[in-house]
Amino acid sequence: MHLYDILRRPVITEKSNIMASAYNHYTFEVDVRANKHQVKAAVEQIYNVHVTKVNIITQPAKFGTWRGRRVQRRTAWKKAVVHLAQDESIALFEGV
Repeated sequence: MHLYDILRRPVITEKSNIMASAYNHYTFEVDVRANKHQVKAAVEQIYNVHVTKVNIITQPAKFGTWRGRRVQRRTAWKKAVVHLAQDESIALFEGV
């Protein structure tokens, strides 16, 4: 997988902004086939920072009903919480 295929988009929510400013943790939506080592390498090469830890969370698919049948409304996706070194930051999250 290419580096830009691993990282899909940054997750920008109120909680992720608080984590970025207070704890230096940044959240990304990643490819469902990506693992921790690939995410770490992609973030380090794309943003030129030093990653200390990566946590990956799999968000399950969401289902609903339509005409009495159970249908899938949203597919499963994976997000990664990336912990950076003490004095580093990603400019993409600054000022949002």
